[in-house]
Amino acid sequence: MNRPAKNHSKQKQENKPDDNQVVLAFSGGLDTSFCIPYLIEQGYQVTTIFVDSGGIKNDEKQEIRQRALELGAISHHEVSIAEQLWQRVITPLIHSGHWYQGEYPLLCSDRYLIVEACLKLCDKLGTKNFAHGCTGMGNDQVRFDLAVHCLGKYNILSPIREIQKKTSHVREYEKGYLIEKGFSVSDKVSSYSINENLLGATISGSEIDEWQQPDKNSYVLTAPPTKAATSPAEFTLTFKKGDLVAFNDRKLGESLTGEQIMQQLNELIGSYAVGRGIYTGDTTIGLKGRIVFESPAIHGLSVAHKALEHAVLSKAQNRFKSSVAEKWTELVYEGLFYEPLKDDLEAFLRSSQQQVTGKVTLQLCAGQLHAVAIESDNILKDSQSVYAQSASWTIEEALGFIKLFGKSSVIAANQKSDNFQEKNNES
Repeated sequence: MNRPAKNHSKQKQENKPDDNQVVLAFSGGLDTSFCIPYLIEQGYQVTTIFVDSGGIKNDEKQEIRQRALELGAISHHEVSIAEQLWQRVITPLIHSGHWYQGEYPLLCSDRYLIVEACLKLCDKLGTKNFAHGCTGMGNDQVRFDLAVHCLGKYNILSPIREIQKKTSHVREYEKGYLIEKGFSVSDKVSSYSINENLLGATISGSEIDEWQQPDKNSYVLTAPPTKAATSPAEFTLTFKKGDLVAFNDRKLGESLTGEQIMQQLNELIGSYAVGRGIYTGDTTIGLKGRIVFESPAIHGLSVAHKALEHAVLSKAQNRFKSSVAEKWTELVYEGLFYEPLKDDLEAFLRSSQQQVTGKVTLQLCAGQLHAVAIESDNILKDSQSVYAQSASWTIEEALGFIKLFGKSSVIAANQKSDNFQEKNNES
């Protein structure tokens, strides 16, 4: 049974801060559920906001709203950032063609846009108080806090970090607190921590944290390999200056939105057990992290974009671009989304896409996705030459090129060889 509303007002009067309004980024999970009555007990009037970054159904959104109001929020707001994610995160991510440490496709990068939406609501309500449910144990606290610091002067309230000063058994503390206050706690506690958005899903906890093989129950977006679709399928993705403009014959902006394309690609590619990975790497806070992630749509977009890009960019462009892309992914992963260097790098990435126009055909079969055909007027091909088949140069020219190309290496290698032979003769 829920606590009567009259208790809320009584507690607010006992310990009322000067600015007693606070906007809480609310997901409906245990951590943010705990935050509402906790903040009320500190004297705040709590306004919750659910920032929809994709992957949540309407009935789930309604449950989140009901949960917020049940816990004592004075009002609940909802806003979608799916199209912003498409423009500001997914598009430059595909332009970069690089994952964090070569493995993780930045599924965490919606956090910055979540903060922006929350702070806009703070401004609308006339408060400088913003609260989140991040713990003191992970990377998200860095992303949330740094985003706030970069966007203005706001007060950050972090209830979960506060209770970590009291206990190391955070989840048990939260459950006990809610029950003591008269609120229900779901019996359906998953072994996994699952975060799903438009880019895909990250799954951690249980055996994943123990460096063991992930269980079949950890699949969220992709079919297990044993249940993958078996009949081959083909589809096309069309790009203009690096931006996706069509999925098969349906044009982006006319019959499809970026959000819809991501949803459809996640479903299609995921049904073939494609787009799942296990990432182990260096977190921002210094620990080694291990998660399962699923990003079928991002995987498909990347395969198509890279195939086209490799065909139309010069050798020097393809080689240099990877170093720029690597730095861009590092900044976004580590919480430095508003670092000016990120804008500089994106300007380069955008410039590199001027010739990346064409259509790519992708073929799906169980567990595999390949770019099987490329159509573009910008493919860098010599009309008189085909690699390993025909050439527009003579044999003598080829021999001269080889001799000059390796001249420095040959001189160094011969010198090393002479020294080796001298040592052998001395022995």
